[in-house]
Amino acid sequence: MKTAYVLINCKLGSEEDILSVLRSMKTVKEAHGTFGAYDIIAEVIAETSETLREEITWKIRKLVDIRATLTLVGIEGQS
Repeated sequence: MKTAYVLINCKLGSEEDILSVLRSMKTVKEAHGTFGAYDIIAEVIAETSETLREEITWKIRKLVDIRATLTLVGIEGQS
């Protein structure tokens, strides 16, 4: 399994809507609102790196009202 953490900046006031959509996605294990430089953090898990990339690039990053993302990919073998 491949894991990534996606830090999300979104349009002011759209956090709850985006969290709702993220939490309904099959590959999103967790999604939380945050304080600080980013508005939301989402843990995304997929079988392959390619699937993970597709989920983040074509589904999460294309959501309405998301302004920017930063993706951190987990290193296998470190826990």
